[in-house]
Amino acid sequence: MMQRRNLMTLAALGLAAPAVARAQGNWPDRPIRLIVPWAPGGSTDTVARLFQPRLAALLGQPVVIENRGGASGSIGATEMARAPADGSTWMLAYDNEAPNQTLLRLNYQTLEALVPVSLVATGPLVMTAHKDTPFRNFQDVVAAAKQDPDRLNYATSGVGGLAHIATTLLQQQSSFRMTHVPYRGGGPAVLAAISGEVPLFMTNVVIVSQHIRAGTLRPLGVTTRGETRHVPGTQSFAQQGFGDFEAPTWWAFFGRAGTPQPIVDRMHAALTQVLNEPEVKARIEEQGCDIVASSPSVARSFVASEIERWGKVIRDNNIRLDS
Repeated sequence: MMQRRNLMTLAALGLAAPAVARAQGNWPDRPIRLIVPWAPGGSTDTVARLFQPRLAALLGQPVVIENRGGASGSIGATEMARAPADGSTWMLAYDNEAPNQTLLRLNYQTLEALVPVSLVATGPLVMTAHKDTPFRNFQDVVAAAKQDPDRLNYATSGVGGLAHIATTLLQQQSSFRMTHVPYRGGGPAVLAAISGEVPLFMTNVVIVSQHIRAGTLRPLGVTTRGETRHVPGTQSFAQQGFGDFEAPTWWAFFGRAGTPQPIVDRMHAALTQVLNEPEVKARIEEQGCDIVASSPSVARSFVASEIERWGKVIRDNNIRLDS
């Protein structure tokens, strides 16, 4: 009887293996769901929509963007962590994914629940002021904030994101205080900034580049070590007296952990090809970031280092969700 059961098990495995192989070989055989864990109009949504049409054409299936905003990107990421590991669902994450691991009580861990496919792009954060404010550089902001603590409001795309943490760290380093006004994603935040609803806005360059060029928003400082080609003529915070301060923003493409490796490999190859197409690359980079299109191993190492780096900053500086 034992021998018969073993033979039946081997036979079942023999039948299952070709079925799995066929499923992987036919992938994708249905529309692909791409979770963007932010509201429409933000940088992650913008970047996703710039490569989405070419990715769909290359894979031969529609790539359907699903905006799942809220809680600093963690609502969408939690949805991704629950998705089936069959290659039907992917996510374009923003840099918030790293500090979220320390700041928020999550029911998943990024590098256990998700598989990094590629570090898509990196870029600077920029502090902008509305054109009607008197501020010409970030030192003007510091002086005003020290004279009247907590009077100045600054917007970000959400509590606990890199823009929030970076600005909190700047305040702690120079002993001044501003009031944080978080919005539900970059789209609503940029609308508040250009309308003058808030005087200051810390964000990635992608969603404000056109408003900087138009003169509606005035750049006061960037989070690269020195000046950046994406905001020419604007000094970095390090150049304005903040030591070696640096906080680049980033976007990364994830799948669900456990997705068969051949599917991950094919998605990586397709995504890399699309991101390196001259027209797609130019359109994304002209928004204010630099295409990386890394290997999965580089993406995993980078995300791990960002989780560790910003987790230490959060703990060392007692940064909280109400900072």
